[in-house]
Amino acid sequence: MLNLKGLGVSEGIAISKSFIYKKTEIIIEKKNISNTDEEIKRFEKSVDISKKQLDELYEKTKKDIGEDEAEIFSAHKMFLNDPEFISNIKEQINTGINSEFAIKTVRDILIQNFSLIDDEYIKERIVDIQDVSDRMLRNLLGIKDPNLSNISEDCIIIAYDLTPSDTASMNKDKVKGFVTQVGGKTSHTSIIAKTMGIPAIVGIDSIFEKIDDNVEIIVDGDSGDVFVNPDDRTISEYSLILKDFLREKEELKKYINKKTITKDGESFKVFANIANHKDVEFVLENDAEGVGLFRTEFIYMDRNSLPEEDEQFKIYKKVLESMQNKPVIIRTLDIGGDKEVNYLNLPKEMNPFMGYRAIRICLDRKDIFKTQLRALLRASIYGKLEIMFPMISSVEELFEAKKILEEVKNELKDEQIKFSEDIKVGMMIEVPSAAILSDIFAKHVDFFSIGTNDLIQYFTAVDRTNDKVQSLYDPYNPAIIRILNTIISNAHKNNISVGMCGELASDPSFTRLLCGFGLNEFSVNPASVLKTRKNICESNNSENIKLAKDILNYESSDPIQRLLS
Repeated sequence: MLNLKGLGVSEGIAISKSFIYKKTEIIIEKKNISNTDEEIKRFEKSVDISKKQLDELYEKTKKDIGEDEAEIFSAHKMFLNDPEFISNIKEQINTGINSEFAIKTVRDILIQNFSLIDDEYIKERIVDIQDVSDRMLRNLLGIKDPNLSNISEDCIIIAYDLTPSDTASMNKDKVKGFVTQVGGKTSHTSIIAKTMGIPAIVGIDSIFEKIDDNVEIIVDGDSGDVFVNPDDRTISEYSLILKDFLREKEELKKYINKKTITKDGESFKVFANIANHKDVEFVLENDAEGVGLFRTEFIYMDRNSLPEEDEQFKIYKKVLESMQNKPVIIRTLDIGGDKEVNYLNLPKEMNPFMGYRAIRICLDRKDIFKTQLRALLRASIYGKLEIMFPMISSVEELFEAKKILEEVKNELKDEQIKFSEDIKVGMMIEVPSAAILSDIFAKHVDFFSIGTNDLIQYFTAVDRTNDKVQSLYDPYNPAIIRILNTIISNAHKNNISVGMCGELASDPSFTRLLCGFGLNEFSVNPASVLKTRKNICESNNSENIKLAKDILNYESSDPIQRLLS
């Protein structure tokens, strides 16, 4: 038995077989070919196979996700039907070189030429060329990477990392856990695992050297332990823990359809965070009272071009309708930092978390911002929409964002396009300047949502994605405790509500403290909704307020940790 130690980022126990998800590197060698006719037939066969694969992917994506999302595969197929693209590759083969090197040669020339054209649409086709070429090359070389959508048996996925497109395609009914080499508490792997309510561990070095495919493993998302080929005693021990964990999940169901009220009658709200429209099923299943954060950046990621207005409108409409008039807080585009969108060609930065990201991109690229706002406003008549701006650091930024929103409203009125006139507008408090000036900001918005993931890293100067300093990413830091109290207090003084959508909202140790501070709304991953409601319902808010006052007097995190544990 091998015991590996990583960082547990989603709680729970999983016992199952490993499923290695590893993409094979494409290595291309130049070879001289004597029979070019046979080589062209070999190339044409790879084109036919690639077309068939793209047709299958189109149909599956259309059925499982939607027609708009499936269109990317139609775009890829256009290249395979382009006579000039195909004939250029055949011309290279006729010079006496192998198909693989011919594809690489034509691909590289096209990419170089496209990159010189000052047209965003043309530049966006670069990723399409790369994807189509890789597909043909994999078919020629007989490379068959594992397909997460074809998983037919219970398993735990072992990967270097998981992208949004990886998790979007997987068979979620069969996946019992994740173990990855990279990632942190706020990585995509962590977020999707929490949404699905399955255990996940990140930070296992040299993961493919330590875990083989199809071997028995145990994942403990609480402790960060991974047991490879566990002995009978360990299996027996964890089987009992798993049984208790599943029983607890079952018992939490009694909090479905219950209001979130403390023993002494104080009311709170428990909302859920989502990354795409498919997550709504988890929100409804766990009886969240609304969506406290829709991370719209995932609509823009893992694709080759910007989502158009109609595509976004359909997604927002679907979420609002599904939530049946419960509040849905949709955060405008928050890319940059650790969330890359390649087709936008954002500059590489020394410190991307403090660079060109989120509202800064939107205020600079008003075309992108207005497209999203138009889609949001058009969808607003189908539910209870609230719009939230991310990473506001100055009053001027907030005023500019609200000004653009009004411009879009006026444009829609001129076009006689309907939208709701009753839309609350709020902002994230995740930057120190916004936290300190929260008394000023509270006069100009309808609500705050505290984003603790970034707020903690900015206040403590700790990169939350850097494994080397993870231990310093400390929510118990007295500075964090005090600023949270200040933000909530300033919101209430100005009669606006305040929620929290960062990871701290679902930390059971902090639930009573945040109630004591007067946090109105906890927005957590769907799998944590019922547990958070239970923790609040089992508390007395008079005691929570006393706890909050006691903790504010401490200057060290040690007694805070003891009191909250």
